[in-house]
Amino acid sequence: MAEETRRLLTIRPLPRAPSGFPMVEPTGSAGITAPSAGPAAGHTAGAADAAGGAGGAGGAGFAAGLPAWLSRGLADLFPASPLAEATPSVKAADQSLAARLATAAAAGRPLRVKLGIDPTGSDIHLGHSLLFRKLRAFQDAGHTAVLIIGDFTARIGDPTGKSATRVQLSAAEVEANAETYLVQLGLGQPPERSLLDFTTPGRLEVRRNSEWLAGLDLPAVIELLAQTTVGQMLAKEDFANRYSNGTAISLHEFLYPLLQGYDSVAIEADVELGGTDQKFNVAMGRDLQRHYGQRPQFGLLLPILPGLDGVQKMSKSLGNTVGLREPALDMYSKLEKVPDTVVDDYLTLLTDLDLATLPTNPRERQKAMALAVTASRHGEPAARDAQASALGVVMSPGTGGEDASPTELPEASLAGVSFPAKAFYLLSAVGIGKTSSEARRQIEAGGVRLDGVKLTDPSEVFSSAEALHGRVLQVGKKIIRRLVAD
Repeated sequence: MAEETRRLLTIRPLPRAPSGFPMVEPTGSAGITAPSAGPAAGHTAGAADAAGGAGGAGGAGFAAGLPAWLSRGLADLFPASPLAEATPSVKAADQSLAARLATAAAAGRPLRVKLGIDPTGSDIHLGHSLLFRKLRAFQDAGHTAVLIIGDFTARIGDPTGKSATRVQLSAAEVEANAETYLVQLGLGQPPERSLLDFTTPGRLEVRRNSEWLAGLDLPAVIELLAQTTVGQMLAKEDFANRYSNGTAISLHEFLYPLLQGYDSVAIEADVELGGTDQKFNVAMGRDLQRHYGQRPQFGLLLPILPGLDGVQKMSKSLGNTVGLREPALDMYSKLEKVPDTVVDDYLTLLTDLDLATLPTNPRERQKAMALAVTASRHGEPAARDAQASALGVVMSPGTGGEDASPTELPEASLAGVSFPAKAFYLLSAVGIGKTSSEARRQIEAGGVRLDGVKLTDPSEVFSSAEALHGRVLQVGKKIIRRLVAD
């Protein structure tokens, strides 16, 4: 597998453009799925208006005319102008992604869809996987995914979302991380078990941006720098905050958006994928393509996935992640405890399930999501085993529960509980605690668990019976009940 990784990452010599920029010749294949016809709505965004907060597509209209596999979970698309705005000098395929898809299908030319990743760590989590899932959707529709390993830009580090200059990584550290990334994305695995399709001819190019960035000469760097202004850079929120706070900004950090944008020029991207926090960088790619005489790419942005806490973004530093390499039981157990408020986000962004066909009961919906996401990584048999085992985690030996299914557990009715209900009141109301005072003491002593998670706050509030239906409440080692909303 390491040998295959090295083969995919091999640098091939590139012809040099007269300006001093190494260029990449695009490749392609046929077999494109055409979208349904229809206009889109919105307007064009460049780096300047992205930095200033303009350039966003207003409302769901920007997804009009796009196939369902593409529009699902989409947060922003630019440009997304109505086809009626096309003129002899501005082609419809430059303003409407639906039009460019149709044009490519008619010509039998796959779109080149760019996704850049900087291997600054060794693990990929579900928050990262949204973009890879969308890239895979483009592959399955017959387009060419161009996965750019940012082995050069990773040495600078993306300043987006950072309050200080990143620590620069060595080339060896970046290389080691890149190899683990490709394995996690599915290198050496069949397409049905991997995030990306590594095997179908013409569906994937894995490139390293050192191929074209390491050879830049000083005139080429000066030409790049001339395409933006200090004012535009300082309009980027992260730079603006650091500047106003007096936090140092190193000059090499200003290079990051330009180098990342030049990646789009080098591979002649039609579409670039990114999170909503990457709009400035994606728009920079459009500006540079326009400067170098290319048809500008479309920016297709996805939301930032909330972490397991349901509040902050999924981030390893916040400890609220689910890693792609986690065992099935760990993955399922974490996912089935995601707050109800973000379950539909997880379903939309991490699965292909039709939300309209799922149970309306929050607990059952939560379990359906956990099962589907776990199955997408480990297969359905392993996911169902994990689901069965997760129940066993909350059952103590000697209660008779270790061999019981959820439907065989003794039930506790929520019919007599007045909601919203605090945890200590809930225990007494369902007949597990003799009094509210005793229930409060049991919780404070750490003897009460809900779905295996220890309750620590007697005053924690539960909003409704539906939110608790099907969940397992355990007090000590001998009392275990399945809560039911009558």
